[in-house]
Amino acid sequence: MFIDLVKIFIKSGDGGSGALSFHREKYMPKGGPDGGDGGKGASIIFVADDRMRTLLDFRYQQHYRAENGENGKDNFKTGKDGEDLVIRVPRGTVIKDAKSGKVIADMFEQDCRKVILKGGRAGKGNSRFSTPTRQSPNFAQQGETTKEQEVLLELKTIADVGLVGFPNVGKSTMLSVVSKARPKIANYHFTTLSPNLGVVSVDDYSFVVADLPGLIEGAAQGAGLGHEFLRHIERTRVIIHVLDISGSENRDPVEDYKIINKELKDYSAVLAERPQIIAANKSELPGAQENLERLKMEVTDRPIFMVSAASNQGFTPLLRAAAEILKTLPPQEPLDTNEQMVYETVEESFEIQKVDGEYFIVTGTLIDRLMRNVNFEDSDSLKYFQRVLKEKGIIAALREKGAAEGSTIRIDDLEFDFIE
Repeated sequence: MFIDLVKIFIKSGDGGSGALSFHREKYMPKGGPDGGDGGKGASIIFVADDRMRTLLDFRYQQHYRAENGENGKDNFKTGKDGEDLVIRVPRGTVIKDAKSGKVIADMFEQDCRKVILKGGRAGKGNSRFSTPTRQSPNFAQQGETTKEQEVLLELKTIADVGLVGFPNVGKSTMLSVVSKARPKIANYHFTTLSPNLGVVSVDDYSFVVADLPGLIEGAAQGAGLGHEFLRHIERTRVIIHVLDISGSENRDPVEDYKIINKELKDYSAVLAERPQIIAANKSELPGAQENLERLKMEVTDRPIFMVSAASNQGFTPLLRAAAEILKTLPPQEPLDTNEQMVYETVEESFEIQKVDGEYFIVTGTLIDRLMRNVNFEDSDSLKYFQRVLKEKGIIAALREKGAAEGSTIRIDDLEFDFIE
């Protein structure tokens, strides 16, 4: 089964928490803090693999979670880092944010590696908070918790030339003639349900040709499997438009030409402007010459070549024309990625909600992290809490919202009076 579009869920590992520990042994009942740091959470890494041809594996496994970092231990022992989770995808897979649709990464090159979701930062042990004036810190830092993300994997075939046209016009037979590819060939519609690739050589010049599934009218709006098929044309640099010039199935090749080009334009204006060569196939059948004359009157801006896939005739001039056009075009490039969409660990943020005039509720990821790191029964930890509120701008933001002396502030389950 050929699968080229899936949604998966990924979560990098949480960071391990720092240890809260004091050195204790015989004759040293009051040793100093010796809590070690936690380990880093594992990242999610995608790798392009040319040996894969489909996204089928992701239909059976949709949730991917990387290892958490280990918690720190006593005696200054650092927790083990989580092992990064490597997810292999076919080359040409585009990774998108499921909610916004923005491109995160294009796995264009073989073996390229992209860190899509970074692991959580490790928490520090209480030994890291020891100072000359704070010799027995009774708190440690929690590891950073990461958030699950939804991503779309969309496979776009990478080929220099794409064969497009209505079903059963001879695209697969043509590919088998001009390359060593052996696609499924039969005399019925939609024999091809997935792209087939073949390497073509002409005059010591080689390029990759993709036999793409047949299009029908309304493909740009999703008719048939339109969107699934059209996405595989997007990367091609040259289009060979295959027509049944004989009209053997009671179709008009001139009308077919117009319909397919309208679908290309409706799907993408850029795709409609791509260099296009017309391969008038089945030229050995009756009616081919008359239809060719009609087609030449209609199409004056694109080269037309009479070919016969059944008898293997006329392909050398066609392939030479494609090669000459390819030589003048820039190489394929990966899609532009939105650097802002490359997932980092959870962003620290906060929000302030004013309720009933003098009551303020502070929430957000910054608050969640802060509350995990504070021991309110320890004076040093409480001072740390107050310092973070000031350094992160929470105090200033409360003033801007109207908080004044005596206002009630609620942070998580903690309530206190605002004091200037």
